[in-house]
Amino acid sequence: MSNTLVNLIDTLFAETDGNKFATLKDKLIRSYAGKDRQAVIEALVRYAREGRLMHWRAFLMTDIIQLVAPAENSWRSFFEWAITEPALVYRATDGLLKTAGRKAYPALVALAANESLSTEKRAKAVKSLAMYSRQPFDRELPSDPGYWKPEQLRLDELIAWQHQGYPDGAGYAPPQVHPSLLHPGNDFEKLMAKLDKQLEKKRRKNKDHANPSDWLVMADEKDISYIRDRWALPEVYATFLQYYSPLKVTFAGPDFVEGLFLYGAHELAERQGGYAYNTVTGENLADWPSHLLVIGDDGADPYCLDLSAVKDGDAPVYTAEHGQGKWTFELYAESFTALITKLVSGK
Repeated sequence: MSNTLVNLIDTLFAETDGNKFATLKDKLIRSYAGKDRQAVIEALVRYAREGRLMHWRAFLMTDIIQLVAPAENSWRSFFEWAITEPALVYRATDGLLKTAGRKAYPALVALAANESLSTEKRAKAVKSLAMYSRQPFDRELPSDPGYWKPEQLRLDELIAWQHQGYPDGAGYAPPQVHPSLLHPGNDFEKLMAKLDKQLEKKRRKNKDHANPSDWLVMADEKDISYIRDRWALPEVYATFLQYYSPLKVTFAGPDFVEGLFLYGAHELAERQGGYAYNTVTGENLADWPSHLLVIGDDGADPYCLDLSAVKDGDAPVYTAEHGQGKWTFELYAESFTALITKLVSGK
């Protein structure tokens, strides 16, 4: 181990300022993880055990897990210890699975069943087991285990799975998509295929198949029927909702603060709440133009189709800032197609 590396580690351990610690930690990983990975892991593991900044002990678990290799058994004992530490257990479950594989199952099942632990820690163990084993213990539950309730832990299923010898599950089938995303024909289908290519890059990073995001999916016919009965949509947007309905899709860009979240067919009606109608009483809000349909938002700033200005099967898109006392709409895109083109180009 070089003197420079030793000095950097010593400086890391001596630091008392959290922000400066973060900078030093990033420098350590950036400069030495490639050529002396084991030394970097050893330093971070030692800090997780005895470092002076308590909150950083827990935060370092994410870095340690990223640095260790799958089935790297030499670090298994650290994670076995970490799951017994209240401040570390939440993140440590993934590290134990990464290093011990299936051999981690008994300890994590016991952790999930431990009623003396908080629900979120037990839920994290269940979530980690579900993702690693491909068993559907996390079906129809929030992606973040912190939102799970005790009765949602599915301990009976977990124990039954243990008695069966921990068989691997089948995982989750991907959402149903329209064939034109793979084999586009007309110009609009080609535009949708380009949009989906962008989303595919984000999908690769999402390992939580129980909660898929960044998909353009086939809408439920019941949702489409309800929408058709309620609004006279321009053909382009109706096609988009039916065949390319956004499923947890948010676009970043220079025009957006938090990102443009596009609504899917399953949520379009509900998302009008707070804009077109009062979510408590259900009454229409007088200050909302009835011809504007909210199709997405950027941190509650609505993006709307103008249903009174349909031309050639498409309609312009307007936006406004919320919380200003009154709505002042500005044209954002000449048409819905133009909006998608902007999102594809990133401009």
